[in-house]
Amino acid sequence: MPKINGNEIRPGNVLEHDGGLWAAVKVDHVKPGKGGAFAQVELKNLRDGRKLNERFRSADKVERVRLEQKDMQFLYESDGLLNIMDTETFDQVTIPADILGERRPFLQDGMTIVVEFYEEEALNATLPQKVICKIVETEPVVKGQTAANSFKPAVLDNGVRVMVPPFVGTDEDIVVNTETMEYSERA
Repeated sequence: MPKINGNEIRPGNVLEHDGGLWAAVKVDHVKPGKGGAFAQVELKNLRDGRKLNERFRSADKVERVRLEQKDMQFLYESDGLLNIMDTETFDQVTIPADILGERRPFLQDGMTIVVEFYEEEALNATLPQKVICKIVETEPVVKGQTAANSFKPAVLDNGVRVMVPPFVGTDEDIVVNTETMEYSERA
């Protein structure tokens, strides 16, 4: 694995540090008036979710880990495990459902997700950026309520609450951004 200097760490990099795998969440380069410059890095453990703030000087060497990204198709869920299939080799694998975090409700049957593996261990999974959902419940349109930037609450078919524009009604399909978990457009 390549070693990089402490000042080359960027957000999103995966590092081997203190015997674990850590993702750099936030990186601030600090140049104090006295002493050498350093990178203040907020790290998140990929296995258990712990957070850590660490200082790396430019002379410090850290192991940068490359994760293998694979397109996997979601098949079904059972006992808190997601059963997924490699779209190239058709091998079936199970990963914990909590790997998706709060985006779990947006996972749909047959959806292709990107799973990041370190050796044979699944560490992270990302959904497509935009997903189509149906509105199950929302307030009716009030005539004359077309002020700019006025949104109303709505409940989607997966149970997630989002804010939608006033012109969107019940039983309509909308596109939801899975990164921000917000209304994007009508489907």
